Amino acid sequence: QVQLVESGGGLVQAGGSLRLSCAASGSILSIATMGWYRQAPGKQRELVATIASGGTNYADSVKGRFTISRDNAKNTGYLQMNSLKPEDTAVYYCNTAGTYSTGTYVRKYDYWGQGTQVTVSS
Repeated sequence: QVQLVESGGGLVQAGGSLRLSCAASGSILSIATMGWYRQAPGKQRELVATIASGGTNYADSVKGRFTISRDNAKNTGYLQMNSLKPEDTAVYYCNTAGTYSTGTYVRKYDYWGQGTQVTVSS
C-alpha cells in the first residue's frame, strides 16, 4: 500500500509564498507522475501542476509563480508558490501514480492526499 501525507498549507498575505510538500511512503517501486490540484469553494477541482519524466506542466493561472519539483530519493513532491493571490485560495491536493510491491506482485497505484488548505488574504 501507499500513503500520502501533505503539509505546508496555511494563511498568507497576498504577495507571499508557501511551499507544499507531498510525501509518499510504503512499498513504492516507482513514481511515474506527481501532481497538484486545487479546489476552491463552489468550484470544480482543477489542475495546478504536474511533473513526470517528460517534464512539467502548469495551469496558465500559475505559470511564472508556482514551481513543481520532486525528490525521488525521498519520494516527495513539492509545490513552491510565490506571489500568491487571493484567487489562489483553495484546498490543494496532491496526486501521485506509479507502482508498488505487495511482496509478491507489482501493482499500479493512483492515490490522492488528504488536502491542505491555502488561504491568501488581500
